[in-house]
Amino acid sequence: MLQLLQQNEVAVSYPIANHSGHFINAFQAPEGLRYAALFYFAKGHKILHFDKEAHFKIGRLMAKIHKITTGIQLNRITYSSDVLLNQSLHHIKQFLPENTEEMQFLMATRPILEKKLLNASHSQLRKGIVHMDIWFDNLNIADKNKVTLFDFDFCGNGWLCLDIAYYILQLHSTEKDDTERDIKMEAFYKGYETIAKINDEERYLIPPLGVCMYYFYLGVQCSRFENWSNTFVNEVYLKRFISVLIKGYYEKMN
Repeated sequence: MLQLLQQNEVAVSYPIANHSGHFINAFQAPEGLRYAALFYFAKGHKILHFDKEAHFKIGRLMAKIHKITTGIQLNRITYSSDVLLNQSLHHIKQFLPENTEEMQFLMATRPILEKKLLNASHSQLRKGIVHMDIWFDNLNIADKNKVTLFDFDFCGNGWLCLDIAYYILQLHSTEKDDTERDIKMEAFYKGYETIAKINDEERYLIPPLGVCMYYFYLGVQCSRFENWSNTFVNEVYLKRFISVLIKGYYEKMN
């Protein structure tokens, strides 16, 4: 898929073949056989707050990916309401008791969100490959707002508006000034719609899908606790994440 995007001149970090023409390299490490791939260097830097022109270009970049991959299916996860909500909640429950106020909120909100997703007009929703993690930490910005996207580890199949919902969610998280955020959000939408149109059904789902993405990523953090990458996960952290981020965004979107 990355090769397909690169061939279509989409600015992504793409894999580079070794002298044998293979993209995946195997080597022995102290813990056993490991695998690695070499990727094209993404020029620029990670920038938390960037101007509206960059948001415009990211909108175009996302839409280009969506246009090229619409209707294509990868042999990877499909992001359904069950994956986003039910499976995520299962992982979170391992760390947060059901009688807590925060868990009660998640459990009460889940069926409301699920109903919106299940009752959506699915025929109106474009489907294809979704990145699922397009935000400032997974792209570099170089001179003249040249954007290069990377980190496709969550890439899978689903409604294309999932990517849009996640990007809007991150704008609400990083841009605290409402006026500045709205200017940048409008620039992103304009950039996207120079390539592909966002229909009414997709726009309707963007707010609830954003909340679902919060569920999903909190579930990811809990499910990965045992691999030592998320040792910060505890009851205090979860309560703050739910009450400040998830509940705050849910109330704002409603």
